[in-house]
Amino acid sequence: MRPSVKRNGVDATAETEFRWLRTGGETLAEMLAAIGGAKRSVRLEMYLFDPSPVANGFRDALCDARQRGVSVQVLVDAFGSMSIPAGYWDKLRDAGGQIRRFNPNGLKRFGIRDHRKVLVCDGEVAVVGGANIAAEYHGDGVASGWRDLGLKIRGVLAGVLAEAADEMFAEANFRHKPFSRLRKSVRQRSIPFAGGKILLTGPGRNNPIKLALSHDLKHAGRVAIVCAYFLPPGRILRQMERLARRGANVQLILPGKSDVLLSLLAAQSYYRRLLRAGVEIHEYQPQILHAKMFIIDDVVYVGSSNLDSRSLNINYELMLRVPDPRLAAEGREIFSDIRAHSRRVEPEHWRRSRDLWERIKGRLARWVLKHLDPYIARQSS
Repeated sequence: MRPSVKRNGVDATAETEFRWLRTGGETLAEMLAAIGGAKRSVRLEMYLFDPSPVANGFRDALCDARQRGVSVQVLVDAFGSMSIPAGYWDKLRDAGGQIRRFNPNGLKRFGIRDHRKVLVCDGEVAVVGGANIAAEYHGDGVASGWRDLGLKIRGVLAGVLAEAADEMFAEANFRHKPFSRLRKSVRQRSIPFAGGKILLTGPGRNNPIKLALSHDLKHAGRVAIVCAYFLPPGRILRQMERLARRGANVQLILPGKSDVLLSLLAAQSYYRRLLRAGVEIHEYQPQILHAKMFIIDDVVYVGSSNLDSRSLNINYELMLRVPDPRLAAEGREIFSDIRAHSRRVEPEHWRRSRDLWERIKGRLARWVLKHLDPYIARQSS
């Protein structure tokens, strides 16, 4: 496709190529290869960078890039990457690399996190998706590793992502105003390209991901969503129900197991009403599901955001909205492959299996994540 984007007041038009990275292992391998081939610059923005042989390989590749004279900047979230020991980046810093932590930990600044995952090399090649740089993302998501995916971008759009990474790097330590989630934010915006958008979000009203999803869901005929943490806003939840009742094909693949038990319980608390409306729900079985992919007709969403309160109200996230029939068709192939390793939730069986205590746990988990967590984030920001 040929996206048109506006950079520095000038329209820039060039070919942009997209290629799916179907697993976490493939995503990490492509990122390493891109760093290894970089000639001018590497920008890495990552929520979780967890010291391990996988992460150490990235650190070594970044050091090698600096030895070749490549500019290197790394931004990691201070909370997500809190396991990084002192001195871990010394070799890269000594070589001239720049490393910053987003929103360094402190009781008054704890709530708001940079959950984005993006790599841009030379302003020409980029990788976005859900995979963090840690051992659990290294694998195919079936035999080993968490199930994840990504998207490789080549072309002018990578340059726009580089600018977005630069902005976050420059403002890594800025102080959020009180009640940031309730304010309008200049950091929340959509950058258009050929009908698509780069959706940059953070704490504040009018979240671009929510607005774009709600718009695309209004008259959709086919919806396929893979999501690691599912706690959608009421409006989007109701839109899914209305679509299914009208006869649209609405399918969800959600985790059968999760690293966040509260999230799993909260998502399951919505099953009964969704199933009653005719929504298909499948739970992924082999490993923990961490992917984020939303396909609405021929529009693809891919990036770092989940459909939950934290992603859509608190964290900084990055999603691409790409209207592309070919990319959507390939995304549905990935969806079908993930569904083949999932168990369909049958309405009658689900209703019989949920006793009063299970329903109470689900409602309580939903309240904690939908109301208590945002409240704490507001107070601590």
